[in-house]
Amino acid sequence: MTEQHTPGDMTQSLRTAVVLGGSHTGMLAARALTEFVDRVIVVERDALPAGAAPRKGLPQARHAHMLWSGGAQAVAELLPGITEALRGAGAHRLPVTTDMVALSARGWFRRWPESHHVILAGRDLLDATIRAQVLADQRIELVERAEALGLVGTDAAVTGVRIRTHDGAERTLEAGLVVDATGRGSGAHRWLTDLGLPAPQQREVDSGLVYASRLHLAPEAARDGFPVVNVQPDPRDGLPGRAGFLLPIEDGRWIVTLCGTRGGEPSADADDFARFAREELRHPLIGDLLDNAEPLSDVSVTRSTVNRRYFYERMPAWPENFVVLGDALAALNPVYGHGLAVAAQSALILRNMMRRQGWATPGVARGVQRAVARPVGAAWDMAIGQDVFYPGATEHGPTLRERLVAAYVGRLMHTATGNGRIARRVTDVTSLERGAEVLLAPSVLLAALAGPLKPALSGPPLTAEEMKAGGLR
Repeated sequence: MTEQHTPGDMTQSLRTAVVLGGSHTGMLAARALTEFVDRVIVVERDALPAGAAPRKGLPQARHAHMLWSGGAQAVAELLPGITEALRGAGAHRLPVTTDMVALSARGWFRRWPESHHVILAGRDLLDATIRAQVLADQRIELVERAEALGLVGTDAAVTGVRIRTHDGAERTLEAGLVVDATGRGSGAHRWLTDLGLPAPQQREVDSGLVYASRLHLAPEAARDGFPVVNVQPDPRDGLPGRAGFLLPIEDGRWIVTLCGTRGGEPSADADDFARFAREELRHPLIGDLLDNAEPLSDVSVTRSTVNRRYFYERMPAWPENFVVLGDALAALNPVYGHGLAVAAQSALILRNMMRRQGWATPGVARGVQRAVARPVGAAWDMAIGQDVFYPGATEHGPTLRERLVAAYVGRLMHTATGNGRIARRVTDVTSLERGAEVLLAPSVLLAALAGPLKPALSGPPLTAEEMKAGGLR
């Protein structure tokens, strides 16, 4: 049975926002909207846990996550004190590239003085800490175990959303703004055509990447202060792209994620996990570290790694009162770690645009959609910059522009292995603190032409103390 609303409800609905999705993006979007409305309703398909516990609708939580400083700063602006709350709950703040041991396609990076940072925690802890602060606001209501069915309104303006609750009942939530933060499974592209709008442009780049992750208890001496370890593939070698990540998270644990493109996929076999890390990656470091760590979980596998972007900002028309954010707008290969940061920056843009233009101002929703295309586009370019070169990733292979960009980025990465200033410029971009235009400055172009100032490292830049703590010789 569908709940009906009378025209008199519309006055209240204009001061109500509905956010579809109660994960990272949705919670931050809800927070962003609280200063403009009397009520924010968050609609979530799952029953959300009370604390840092798994939930069915977020299978990617079993894999490695990091929040780059560009995103961490946006979260902190929306939720003052959140960084301290996360660290108090056990999350780590690691300086970049000081606490990163990374083998790039062009060689080992040096551990330069801090330029940026990452926040590392299990996804359950990250979400629970943010969720607790957001839902403490009495203006935010949570409707759990409910799914969005479609938008209400016309091609000119959205006036609400239809939902189905866990008991099968359907109801309409009228709102002055609807935000879609439902993630990779978003139906926004269908909902818009149902309103009579044209289908949006979209692009997919699918490298066939498979993720396999497992939790480990770090050796006792390595439970505090161990660096990130990352072994990256080299697309030039003609082999499947295999990579590995070891991230220190709360409670003295390491979360280790291994991945491989078509023909080089890791398996769910626990007995094969350390072998893959040691023998299939370009360097055995992660596998060697796992020899001295205690497995705490089974191996979790996912194939939901396709890059998919909807170019809503290019639509010839856009309805008032509707915004799409996060993975619902652009789902990125998680191997690059930018999804959390882009979502946070997009939520901050939502708040700032509303502040500048005013709640319910004509065109503000379209303005937000165009503005969030900037951080989305930056992360998209980094995500597909390597993926597009793997066989079968796209129908026609990389474009000329993508080949030229990849060649220049490859030269920059080579230079960054032995030039601290260029390494900082690269991390300016990868941290999402600055745009890619900084890589085109004349001084950067000249440095790339000259190449690295220091010789290549012959092995991973671990300190003697870290080698000992990790049980390495």
